Amino acid sequence: MERINVTKTFLPPIEEYEEYLKQIWASGQLTNQGPLLMKFEAQVSSYLDVENFHFVANGTLAIQLAFKALDIEQGEIITTPFSYVASSSAILWEGFKPVYVDIDANTLCIDPTKIEAAITKDTKAILAVHVFGNVCDIDAVEAIAKKYNLKVVYDAAHAFGVKYKGKSVLSYGDISTCSFHSTKIFHTIEGGAIIANDPEVDKKLELLKRFGHQGDDHLMLGINAKASEFQAAMGLCNLKYVDKIIAGRRSLTKLYDKLLGTSVKRLTQNKDSNNNYSYYPIIVDTEKELNDIISALEAENIYPRRYFYPSLNKLPYLTNVQSCPISESISGRIICLPLYVGLDEKVVKQICDTIKSQ
Repeated sequence: MERINVTKTFLPPIEEYEEYLKQIWASGQLTNQGPLLMKFEAQVSSYLDVENFHFVANGTLAIQLAFKALDIEQGEIITTPFSYVASSSAILWEGFKPVYVDIDANTLCIDPTKIEAAITKDTKAILAVHVFGNVCDIDAVEAIAKKYNLKVVYDAAHAFGVKYKGKSVLSYGDISTCSFHSTKIFHTIEGGAIIANDPEVDKKLELLKRFGHQGDDHLMLGINAKASEFQAAMGLCNLKYVDKIIAGRRSLTKLYDKLLGTSVKRLTQNKDSNNNYSYYPIIVDTEKELNDIISALEAENIYPRRYFYPSLNKLPYLTNVQSCPISESISGRIICLPLYVGLDEKVVKQICDTIKSQ
């Protein structure tokens, strides 16, 4: 059997991408807010029904720009230990101190009942993550932020197409960010997005992502976070397939659910949001059981991923030790199973049979 990875990048028909390449060659503009990028931003904004949308080079830069655009002063940022390392990397890279608040054992998102105890005079913001596209408790997070006058940034890297209480989850918080990396359900090869609620923050982001200048007028310190015409072209190709991609992943998810039954634990979906089927995580009882499953699957040329691992409060380069027992426990017992459009249902059955045999 061919190697089965945890994910496989969706690629549109090459002829469709080539049509956009012809436009790039004709215009001669490869980057610097070109015509395809402008078209892409307009189409994705419409698809998601959001305003103040910025397409940038990647999702990590999106988080870094969010901190800058919101004028967050140096200090502490409360965040979750159960996330991809990029969320913590952005905090550390910008000179902030991450303060980890443990997660809810069922939703796997930051536990809002534990946030207030972590707030100090140095707390400046909350960076919450919609884990595996599962929306965190937005109402509770934002009530706390309002009470203590804190900024809220949502890392919605996994949450493309997710709605909360009838509107895009990307429209919540002071800023929400997204990732369009090639492993995501919707991708632009590399890429990310920033969605701002405040029109003034929106204007600032437009400058920050392009070195802070408009023509010859240098208005503020900025960096290069621009996405290219080639990334925009891939996004334009993939956007018309995204509903089909989500539907295909939904079908495979339901098959996994049916075949695995109650043999493993699954996360609890936020009742006020939809599932975009971005990942299929399972939680088992012990780390030994997890490693046995991984070994058995790899013996069959199937490669799940320990995601997320380790719990980020255990990163070796952190200078402050923080305990997050729930995140630490779950990160040692969770894997994501292969899930992508084109995955053979026979392989899904094989994966489930192997897991249940351990």
